[in-house]
Parts: sequence; structure tokens; C-alpha cells
Amino acid sequence: MKILWTERAIERISEIAKYIAYDSPLAAERWAEKIIQKVEALSEFPKSGRKIPELNKKEYRELVFGNYRVIYKTSGETMYVLTVRHFKQILPIEETK
Repeated sequence: MKILWTERAIERISEIAKYIAYDSPLAAERWAEKIIQKVEALSEFPKSGRKIPELNKKEYRELVFGNYRVIYKTSGETMYVLTVRHFKQILPIEETK
């Protein structure tokens, strides 16, 4: 399965990594690398992520990574990474489009 990152998802990863880097640049780099690796692993098993509780649509799923939710959508042979949110944040519906 091909993985495409949306601009929003890339921005969110960057914002979160910058925040982590205030305390530890090395930890921020490791966090970003690990979350990208976890998403890449989904290419083999895209349905291994759980269904998103806020949405009742089977093509939308999430990967929980630490305190973060990676929201993605599958369509045919493509997986779109839509956004990354802290699990305590409300998921705005506009970020699932």
C-alpha cells in the first residue's frame, strides 16, 4: 500500500517535534523517526489501526503512538495520513478531510 502524507500531517509532526525539542532535541528526533516508522509499518497491515471512535466510517482509522493519534484514511491501494493529534485534543472533523 502506498502512503501519502498530507501537508497538515507533516506540519503537525513538525510542530510536535519542535515542542519536544525545547526539552531535548535528541528526543524530538527519535520521536519523529519512530512515529514515521510506525506509520510506514501500516503499509503492510493498514487495517491494524483501530477505528476512530468519533467517526463511523470503516476507511478512517488511527494508530495510537504514545500520547498521539495518527489519523489516516485508506482508499484503494493508498493510505492518506491526515493528521496527528494529542489524544487529549478533540479531533476536528475538518482534519479528517
